Amino acid sequence: MSPELIYLLLGGSLLLAAVLPRVLHRWALSAPMVLVATGMLVGLLPAWDAVVLDPVAARSVIEHVTELTVLVALMGVGLALDRPLRWRSRESWRSWSPAWRLLGIAMPLTIAGVALLAWGPLGVAAPAAVLLGAALAPTDPVLASDVQVEGPTLEGAVDEIDEDDEVRFALTSEAGLNDGLAFPFVYAAIFLASVGTVSQWWAGWLAWELVGKIVVGVLVGVAVGWVLARIAFRAPARSLRLAEVGEPLLALAALLLAYGASEVAGGYGFLAVFACALTVRAAERDHDYQRHMHDVIDRLETLLTLVVLLGLGFALTNGLLAHLDWRGMLIGVALVLVIRPVAGYVAFLGHRTQVGDAGLDHRERLVVAFFGVRGVGSIYYVAYAAGAASFPEERWLWSTVGFTVVLSVVLHGVLATPVMRRLDAARGEPTASTMG
Repeated sequence: MSPELIYLLLGGSLLLAAVLPRVLHRWALSAPMVLVATGMLVGLLPAWDAVVLDPVAARSVIEHVTELTVLVALMGVGLALDRPLRWRSRESWRSWSPAWRLLGIAMPLTIAGVALLAWGPLGVAAPAAVLLGAALAPTDPVLASDVQVEGPTLEGAVDEIDEDDEVRFALTSEAGLNDGLAFPFVYAAIFLASVGTVSQWWAGWLAWELVGKIVVGVLVGVAVGWVLARIAFRAPARSLRLAEVGEPLLALAALLLAYGASEVAGGYGFLAVFACALTVRAAERDHDYQRHMHDVIDRLETLLTLVVLLGLGFALTNGLLAHLDWRGMLIGVALVLVIRPVAGYVAFLGHRTQVGDAGLDHRERLVVAFFGVRGVGSIYYVAYAAGAASFPEERWLWSTVGFTVVLSVVLHGVLATPVMRRLDAARGEPTASTMG
């Protein structure tokens, strides 16, 4: 393929990424659906016959591209959340109850459900089964944007979705935090594949992978966010107060510093980035600079998502599903239609916490339970684990995860707009289609 044609393809794809959210807003389609379909069409073009996107051979590239995409999305999610998390306030912790329930109940149930289904009735080896459960359990911060909060709400804004929208808050906060619980189980799969039986490593895993790395990641993220926020908003030297000049690249610096420092310290970098973003967001909440930072992160996320989704679509028509069998299809369908919805609904049984005058009613719980979107994060976890240990079922894992992600993109993409619109209408709130 000529360089000119590549430029044309990339330019057209960027144009699609820019206009699709507005063009498709009133339709039961999502931008990820169209981008995946575009990638599939590109993969069918004769000019690409000689190009083979083998996930095993390209594992390192896939890992780093998806890693960066998730990191950018996590920064954006943290900057978008309006509800503060004050460490010393019991009420603040209670206001985050939907996130804690999704993390502490729904996610472990989802991991266990997928792993037990794969390992028991379907006969998948234990390491691969656990990896599949860990990779497919998290709600993706990249592709769940249609059911998440839209961005930071500043004082006096009237065209934003209310910060007390419990459904969007639950799914957004879950997507930001659930990597801290997914990664320990990714490591459990790695240890099963490389070290041996659970009795040989469970104590160290429990102390460090499940607890220690989470604590380190949160502490490093908060520390980096606090320092950078102090510099940006309150530095003694005016030349250092980036908020006064509106320089949004601080958001990228915060992302890289938080991730790098946490990884060097041995913590979970994904969790550190989200904690850093929350800390920066908590500083001067009504400053226009919050919007500027979120906007630059949002643009970068759009570009990276474009690359990943086009690549996913291309891979679908170039052998990604070659090793998919009925077991992989059953796991994907069961996860999206049964395991996640049931686990999500169970998580809210007995839920009584309220924010303002309203909590999650029955209909809202169903929406939160169902819209656990699978996406880029799942691809990253498989790439990361496959690079750290040997999984004989690696190609089957790629096919199964690819199928599940596409199923989620299509099903959740078709339903997200009409479901959220009806939910907003039922609550008497302005819908996205009626806002500026």
